[in-house]
Amino acid sequence: MIKKIKWNKIYRYIAPHHFYSLSNYLVPIFSISLLVFGIYGAVGGLCLAPADYQQGNAFRIIYVHVPSAFLSLFIYFIMAFFSVISLIFRIKLAELIVSGSVTLGTWFTFLALLTGCIWAKPMWGAWWVWDARLTSELILLFLYLGVIALRSAIPERHIAAQASAILLTLGLANIPIIHYSVYWWNTLHQGATIHFLSPSLIEPTMLYPLLSMIVAFLSFYFIVLLLHIRCEILASFSI
Repeated sequence: MIKKIKWNKIYRYIAPHHFYSLSNYLVPIFSISLLVFGIYGAVGGLCLAPADYQQGNAFRIIYVHVPSAFLSLFIYFIMAFFSVISLIFRIKLAELIVSGSVTLGTWFTFLALLTGCIWAKPMWGAWWVWDARLTSELILLFLYLGVIALRSAIPERHIAAQASAILLTLGLANIPIIHYSVYWWNTLHQGATIHFLSPSLIEPTMLYPLLSMIVAFLSFYFIVLLLHIRCEILASFSI
């Protein structure tokens, strides 16, 4: 009986029409989060944080580059997780999360690569090098594009979801490679400066705006994802 009650509560929020009502509260919350953390991150990172002693003001591109790179990995993991959920349990909301995330993940990955190239020019003297971190991130972009191509090429939605789930699951092997590439191989890309279980290797006046920008980017992702899901639910009701 207890398990049945818990499942009913879960179903209440994963059912599209109930989730639509829940999104009415979530969108304003994430909008406020985007506004507050975005303003603090932008002002703190661009104006209040001191210049880096080696890179000068060129380091400030991290307030776009790092959140974009984080979102590129985070969104891919979310897509892989919910594609498997959709495949096993046939939950429509899970499929909507995947379909609403793929374009955003592609653009965040592209933005991470673009800002990385801009940053690399003054630091390394070249727009692009076949560094392990850069190459694996480029592979991630191709994985996103592959998912988009699969979903566009296969008209049957269920079959497209199955093919996407397989590709996304196989592509998960690239995620730890991206993260640990700077430790496994001798690369030009610097190692992680933000640590959760040990002190971060970045000045607090630089760190807090960077964390705020990550939260702001996450908030933007959730807002666009929720709006996409809402539009899909409305479209399904109108059919």
